[in-house]
Amino acid sequence: MADSRDAMMERLLDDAGIREGMRVLDVGCAFGALTFLVAKRVGRTGHVVGVDRDPQLLSMARAKAQEQGLSNVTFIEADLAEVPPEQGLFDAVTGRRVLMYQPDAVAALRGLVRAVKPGGLVVFQENDASIGPVSLPPLPLHRRVSEWTWRTVEREGADLHMGFHLAPAMEQAGLSVEHVRAEAILQTPKVHHAMAPILRAMLPRIVRHGVATEEEMGIDTIDARLLEERTKANTTYMGEMVFGAWARKPSAS
Repeated sequence: MADSRDAMMERLLDDAGIREGMRVLDVGCAFGALTFLVAKRVGRTGHVVGVDRDPQLLSMARAKAQEQGLSNVTFIEADLAEVPPEQGLFDAVTGRRVLMYQPDAVAALRGLVRAVKPGGLVVFQENDASIGPVSLPPLPLHRRVSEWTWRTVEREGADLHMGFHLAPAMEQAGLSVEHVRAEAILQTPKVHHAMAPILRAMLPRIVRHGVATEEEMGIDTIDARLLEERTKANTTYMGEMVFGAWARKPSAS
C-alpha cells in the first residue's frame, strides 16, 4: 500500500504548493518516509526538519538520509506540539497519519501553527475507517486483515475517524482550509498492494493488544491468500479512505 499512499501524498503536496526552496517541518516523521518525499521536492535550496519522539526511528531516518545522499534534511527528537523555538519559523508543516494519534488534534495543530510563518501552509494526510472495507461480494479474509490493523490502532487510543475530522480540526485551530479531499485505496485481481510488510511492522503491536496471534495471521502467506480470494471473486476491494487537506495560517495584519 505504500506506493499508492505515496502517490496520493505526492499529489497532495503538488496541489498544496510545496515547492523548491521551502523550509518545511515534517512532524511525526518516524523513519522519514514523508520527510524524504518533501526533501526531494524542496531541493537543495530548501530544507526539511523531521520531528519525532522515538530516538530509534530517528536513528533509522538519519541512516536512510545518509544512504540517499540527502543533505537538506535534519532530524530532531521532540514532541510535535513543542518544536524547539530555536528551529525558527517554517514555510510549511506536513504530516501523515499523525493527528489521529493525538489526544487533542486541535491543540496539537495550534501548537504547530506557532512554528509556521504568517501565510504558511499546513498539509496533512489522515486515514479513516468510517467507510470500508467494501467489496461485492464480501471478502472475509480481506475484512479480517482490515480488522487486525484497525482494532490495534483503536486500542492504542487513535481516532479512527480523523479523516472526517481533519478539516474541522484545522478550522478550529485557526487555520483557513483551502482544500480537502478523500481517495480510496483499491485492489483488483490485477492490482495488488502487499500487506505482509505492514503486518510485520505492526506485529508486536497487534500481539501486544490481543488482536491476533502471529499464527492466526500467517504473514508469510497472507498476500498470496488475499490475492487468491480476490481473484476467485473477480472483484474490486476498497480497504479504506485516505483524506488529505491543506490549510493556511492567516497572514499578519
